[in-house]
Amino acid sequence: MSNDSIPVTVLTGFLGAGKTTLLNRILTEQHGKKIAVIENEFGEVGVDNQLVIQSDEEIFEMNNGCICCTVRGDLIRILGRLLKRKDKLDAILIETTGMANPAPVAQTFFTDDEMKTRFRLDAIVTVVDTKHILQHLDREDEAQKQIAFADVILLNKTDLVTPDEIDSLEKRLHSMNTLAKIHRTQNCDIALNHVLDVGGFNLDRATEMDPQFLDEEYPFEWAGAYPLPAGTHELVIGHTDDDHGHDHEHCDHDHHHAHSENELDVVIMPTKSLEEADISAATQGAVTVFGDWETRLKEGDPVVPGATLNRLLLSEGNGKYPLTISEPGHYLVYEACGEHPLHIHVNSDTVKPDWQQDFHIAHTHNDEVASVGISVPGDLDGKRLNDWISELLRVKGGDIYRMKGVLAVKGSDKRLVFQGVHMLFDAKFEGVWTADKPRQNTLIFIGRNLDRNALTEAFKACLA
Repeated sequence: MSNDSIPVTVLTGFLGAGKTTLLNRILTEQHGKKIAVIENEFGEVGVDNQLVIQSDEEIFEMNNGCICCTVRGDLIRILGRLLKRKDKLDAILIETTGMANPAPVAQTFFTDDEMKTRFRLDAIVTVVDTKHILQHLDREDEAQKQIAFADVILLNKTDLVTPDEIDSLEKRLHSMNTLAKIHRTQNCDIALNHVLDVGGFNLDRATEMDPQFLDEEYPFEWAGAYPLPAGTHELVIGHTDDDHGHDHEHCDHDHHHAHSENELDVVIMPTKSLEEADISAATQGAVTVFGDWETRLKEGDPVVPGATLNRLLLSEGNGKYPLTISEPGHYLVYEACGEHPLHIHVNSDTVKPDWQQDFHIAHTHNDEVASVGISVPGDLDGKRLNDWISELLRVKGGDIYRMKGVLAVKGSDKRLVFQGVHMLFDAKFEGVWTADKPRQNTLIFIGRNLDRNALTEAFKACLA
């Protein structure tokens, strides 16, 4: 590893633990370092970037999925972009979503050759919500892994629990991770030398905890190389009378990242040859493409090979799509985990792949935890908003793991920033709306049993 490698700190922790608070403390300290920040959100609207205190640091936001899964391709893309900067970075901070398993994030810096050479994973810092973590430790696999892989643990919000409760929790966390350094904090108030440049990550320990740590995960389950002539052919998803295509009926994965049983993500790209080096290069390219925004295609829409994530919209698991091939040759088809066979027909004949491979698909998450993102223009009535939030927390507080937002309230030129964890809620006016940032209400809820339509309509009813 080069001495010029850039240290990377991964900030993780379950929903509402205080990761953004810690990030803001780091960015506002007089440390003299040039730091780039990469954020990831569990949700379809971006709000975290607005919650970070404005500074001279460069902030990149990824909100199209979980950073430990399909967005990892986006992470590699951003890191590659940072390497092209003229000014040298002193450090990179990656703030993961509260539902992220940190292991695949760390894995990025050991399985990709350029990442391994140009970056150094310094530490995984896990922030723990001392008051609420026990509600999640036995229920959420991600919460357990965030603690297990931590090099540094911040027991945050210690002012909300008793000393005996803190002692008991620290003892339990120590039993889960005997080597992590544990610090007790309020509002993540901690000296930076405890979280930056600590040299805490140990690859041997990571592989001991997870023997498959260096087995690269992929956002797709299968790939096949098809010999295709020039022309317009047919990509068929579903059963046919001549079922000799790739059949996923044996697949027993949890299909969390398949979006729904009637959506299938597919990437098709040419390859120079079937040599290992060419297929490997195409596969790494496909990882990046799977981290990009998808092109949604309904039945009958043409599929064109290239660096495009095609989300095929199926009908009862079936669909037919024209496949346009401009140059004859072998084409690699990368398919996310699905439950239906994939075929390519040329002149009504089914083409068999000359090469195929199953991949270690990215881990799954608890499907019961979901997010609802709302983004609407207009000014809010302050009283209606307060009444609605109070009633929502009274009725649904137990199911709302996390809520956060930036709102425009009638009569104020400042942004109302609010954050909540279960029944705890805090809001304050900070920062002003400017001409280049028009008044817009953006908020996100993360939890269980969330009714998207009910939340959206109730929020809109708060508009002035």
